[in-house]
Amino acid sequence: MSSESDLRSILHQLTSQSPTSPETASLLSKAKITLLHLNCLLPTPSASSQLLSLARSTLETGALISIRLQNPDAFTRYFQQLQPFYELTPSSYSGNDRGQRSKVTGLYLLLLLTKGDYAGFHTLLEELEVEAQGSGGLEGDQFLQYPVMLEQWLMEGAYDRVWSATKGEGVPSEEFSVFSEVLVGTIRSEIASCSEKAYPSLPILNAKNLLFLESEGAVVTFAQERGWVAKDGRIYFPLQQGQDVRTEKEILVASGQVIENTIGYARELETIV
Repeated sequence: MSSESDLRSILHQLTSQSPTSPETASLLSKAKITLLHLNCLLPTPSASSQLLSLARSTLETGALISIRLQNPDAFTRYFQQLQPFYELTPSSYSGNDRGQRSKVTGLYLLLLLTKGDYAGFHTLLEELEVEAQGSGGLEGDQFLQYPVMLEQWLMEGAYDRVWSATKGEGVPSEEFSVFSEVLVGTIRSEIASCSEKAYPSLPILNAKNLLFLESEGAVVTFAQERGWVAKDGRIYFPLQQGQDVRTEKEILVASGQVIENTIGYARELETIV
């Protein structure tokens, strides 16, 4: 018969080894089976505060490990399993422990952003704001404010601020950097698609800044992946039907402002539609 001590032992093993360890998957499976035997995959009135804390910590650990393994589907399942535990009051847990709800929820908000699910993002955010009324709001929570700020900058087309926030001290924890990189990749692809339609070519240096790439070599690699031609210090896009050729001066002046405004406008249209 499984016991709380068995679950504590499994949880200790999960938190003391690398997420990429060959044992991780079997330990996560064993943890869920143990929760099932303890009748605590969902909160029950008969569960002690200590068991509730332990069950929630186990699911949160599974969620964070899923993030580090870059498995958003598994993370989403853990997030959904955690909701009944998050609906309980802090007094239901041992020592009024709040666990890692803010971190897990902030990561889920960031996942919704990377998937372009703005409706789901705002629905969840509104629920959190209603719940936080009377307790100081969400402003002081770094894990929740991070995706909120990124979403605001995305709506404004301030992609340089998004890019800066995904680097170094701007990221609230290691897990957030996984989705942050995905988000920057999504932005880069959208800017690239807009560039293809707007211009016949761009100087590689301009393309580096525009696409938030670290070097001109990275631009060339990205260009090859997109089917662009890199030649004589420029990136040449596939010709668009009916496209008028622009002068280099027009390209240099417009490359930042026009593309930023176009994508920002497209983002606003998505929220309306």
